Amino acid sequence: MIAAVRRRMAGAESEAGLTLIEMLVAMMMSVIIVAASTAMLISSVKDQPALSRKAQDVTTARWQLERIVREVRNGVKVETATPSEVSFLASVRRASCGGGALANPTAEAIKCRITFRCSAASCTRTESSRDGLVSGTTTTALSGVGNPQSLFCFVPSSEPDPVECGPAQAEKTPTYIGVNLEVPNPEGPGLLTISDGATLRTSTLSS
Repeated sequence: MIAAVRRRMAGAESEAGLTLIEMLVAMMMSVIIVAASTAMLISSVKDQPALSRKAQDVTTARWQLERIVREVRNGVKVETATPSEVSFLASVRRASCGGGALANPTAEAIKCRITFRCSAASCTRTESSRDGLVSGTTTTALSGVGNPQSLFCFVPSSEPDPVECGPAQAEKTPTYIGVNLEVPNPEGPGLLTISDGATLRTSTLSS
């Protein structure tokens, strides 16, 4: 009996365990992993507001551009074409230029002059009659613009390659209007550029 107990105790003493050095190494590795995870979490939390502002700026800019491009597609003829101002005749569903929307969806659209004029950090939109004598209310179409003096480009253009969007040719009426909108970058210096454009869908029709 005594001999058997001694043999069992001898077997237990021979089992390996963690030494003090191994425990210290394991603790250090755990501290390093926890510290790295915490740093990543703090960094992501700090970056989240900037990412949210960036997403909001991009969403707002795209919404504003879509409104302009939608009207360009209904355009008939470009009358003013500069980097900071564009004026074109477009088909609009109004009872009168600058007035309220048509109540009858089957009624024929009328042609009005749409003018986008940019200065400072915003662009305004004005809807008026074809002769410009009757004008509606001027509203803000774009805000927070970082490039109000170089917002619009046109095709055909005066670039070496006339199919590139650029300053309008004096000899030819543009059939395409491009919009390059720059908005502040919340992540740091510089600007975010959102671009879009459209061909005047009814430009081949009589103005």
